[in-house]
Amino acid sequence: MHLAHLRLRDFRNYGRLDVDFAPGFHVLLGDNAQGKTNILEAIYLMATLRSFRGVGGAQMIRHGQTGYFVGGHVVGQGEHEVKMYWSPRERKLSLDGQPVRRLMDYLGIVRVVVFCTEDLQLIKGTGRSRRRFLDLLLSQTSPAYLPLLQRYAEALKSRNAILKRPVIDEAALESFTQELVKVGGELTRQRHELLPKLSPLVRQAYRRISNDAEEVKLEYEPSIRNDFAVELAQARARERAYRSTIIGPHRDELGFFLNERSATQFGSEGQKRSLAVALKMAQAEYLTGLHGAPPILLIDDVMGELDVKRRTGLLPLLERSHQARGQVFMTCTEENWPRELGRDLLHWNVSNGELKHGPS
Repeated sequence: MHLAHLRLRDFRNYGRLDVDFAPGFHVLLGDNAQGKTNILEAIYLMATLRSFRGVGGAQMIRHGQTGYFVGGHVVGQGEHEVKMYWSPRERKLSLDGQPVRRLMDYLGIVRVVVFCTEDLQLIKGTGRSRRRFLDLLLSQTSPAYLPLLQRYAEALKSRNAILKRPVIDEAALESFTQELVKVGGELTRQRHELLPKLSPLVRQAYRRISNDAEEVKLEYEPSIRNDFAVELAQARARERAYRSTIIGPHRDELGFFLNERSATQFGSEGQKRSLAVALKMAQAEYLTGLHGAPPILLIDDVMGELDVKRRTGLLPLLERSHQARGQVFMTCTEENWPRELGRDLLHWNVSNGELKHGPS
């Protein structure tokens, strides 16, 4: 899979950009705040419909403009044309000239894995970032997962609204409780089933970048112990006190352990960084194994933050992508450009919202 063409209009600091990309390893080289990461963000946006920086659409509009456009030509098992427009008043998404009616028909058309400084929050941050990681991976690989997630979110929102009322409508509460139990059980099942497939890949990646320093274990930690419906009923008094649904997949956790100790609580900064990189490497390997072709890899200034040992551990993933005629985009400055990457690099100079071919 590769992005053959990218078109931007009023996106971040790009007024107009039309650029063709071949398969291979693209290095976006330039000083800070010139627009390197914005290219990666646009590609990620096409794949997931969100920014990996955790910002909303308004923050991606070029200063002084009313909306942005991001489009591209993607070559995978077939060829697809993606167009998206966002403004505070209007949102459009089309695939091959047709409006996208259901997100499940769109997600997976562009498959990407991003490596960025924000990845550290997967280990250090709240459970929400870890649940989002699982949900995104399942949405990209299981067409039925996203509609379930949307149904659960709607039922949860409605149920919480009822719990906030001074007088609770018991019949309405029971109706949304049944929906929550039905859909929530399926979400939990699919997350549980993903872990045994993902865990060996994380262990393998962590060994590669840490020289077998520690043994890694992943555990899915549900807030429901046995029966969701029974435990919701038992929690009713606490729910009324908190005026919110306090158990369910929206409160579940993904635990990371190094030699049986919580990496979140006891891991060093270096261990947490290695684990975050290993998790993303495992995501890329999982998508490759499932689809038979590597996803587009987006590497945002991560190489400069990794020592030589960890960078070396990442190189086999990049090499396999290269051999499979995949595509990698990496941002860096002249100071942190990893020279060990060596040959076969396509250089781009990025300056003030302009992209130009550089010397190879």
